[in-house]
Amino acid sequence: MIPSGAAASTVRRRSLASRAVGEGSAVRRMDGVLLVAVVALSVVGTLLVWSSTRTWSSAEGAGLVKKHVLNLGIGGALLSAVAVADYRWLRAYAPAVYGVALLLLVAVASPLGSTVNGSHSWIMLGGGFAMQPSELAKPALILLLGMLLAEPAEGTDRPRPRDVTFAMAAAGLAMGLVMLQPDLGTTMVLSVITGAVLIFSGVRKRWIVVVLGLAAAGGGLVWSLGLLQPYQVARFTAFINPASDPRGVGYNSTQALIAIGSGEFFGKGLFHGGQTTGRFVPEQHTDFIFTVVGEEFGFLGAVTVVALLGVVLLRGLRIARQCEDRFGALVAGGLVCWFAFQTFINVGMTIGIMPITGLPLPFVSYGGTATFANMIGIGLLQAIHIRERPYG
Repeated sequence: MIPSGAAASTVRRRSLASRAVGEGSAVRRMDGVLLVAVVALSVVGTLLVWSSTRTWSSAEGAGLVKKHVLNLGIGGALLSAVAVADYRWLRAYAPAVYGVALLLLVAVASPLGSTVNGSHSWIMLGGGFAMQPSELAKPALILLLGMLLAEPAEGTDRPRPRDVTFAMAAAGLAMGLVMLQPDLGTTMVLSVITGAVLIFSGVRKRWIVVVLGLAAAGGGLVWSLGLLQPYQVARFTAFINPASDPRGVGYNSTQALIAIGSGEFFGKGLFHGGQTTGRFVPEQHTDFIFTVVGEEFGFLGAVTVVALLGVVLLRGLRIARQCEDRFGALVAGGLVCWFAFQTFINVGMTIGIMPITGLPLPFVSYGGTATFANMIGIGLLQAIHIRERPYG
């Protein structure tokens, strides 16, 4: 059948788009603003990791910076590989990608898993390298949810009830395995991703009520069964009243606020932060790297970093809004919500408006698997942009 009217126009546009991508360079068709923002955040992050570790032993500090640069290089390669691929092919492979992520989460619970900072979330690879499968579960779950919810029921623009059920079951399985580690922060991210993609897919309100009810029941079950570690319970206690034990459970929050406040407007300058140099704030190169921003670059630098993260989110939303392919739009929306929620939690816990959950700041914090997952997410956004950008 030969399409007519708007359908014919869409087919012609997509044909031209595919031809342009095939004939031209995919790299030249990337969202330059998004790419520049990510590169800028990565450069700032490298400087902050260097600053926060330079007072360590020379071998340890230099080794972390070199590993961070290496991780960024690998992450950049992953970004490029995903960006130049046709993201629509991933729709068929989404179950396999999710299955691999699930197997890795199961492996963590086996003797292959290792405990770091109280969380049994790692697989040691040797040579000082480790893998955190829960980070890879984020993009894997987004792809699966996009695949399941992209197909609308006949005669509607809503996903089929059975697909919604499968999506919730898949998300629940992944969250359950992550919570067993226990990794409360990542579980929260996965739950927000699931809720966001469900809403974007246009499910009926009753499904949202069911999701909220299950989340509340799950939280109550985790609390009643004592699945949270004592240090995780203490973090919530410190959030409610950090001044009650400033040298104990409230130490991290108190020192983070001191570090950020001491930077005032312009900051003390790179490598000149007293709190950073003295290592008063734990995990300054990972979860609390925003305290280094506040102390050494001041309020102005902190606003700049947040603005760059905002650019990433806005460009992601623009890609999602312009995408005519339902799968691509859901994937892009899920990615944006992932980055937005994790940014809000990380910045919020350093300034005392959110409890400490151990989530790194996207594109800025030191990390291996987290860096790879973030870059894969940006690669997916770029792949959607390359193949869905409007043609005149």
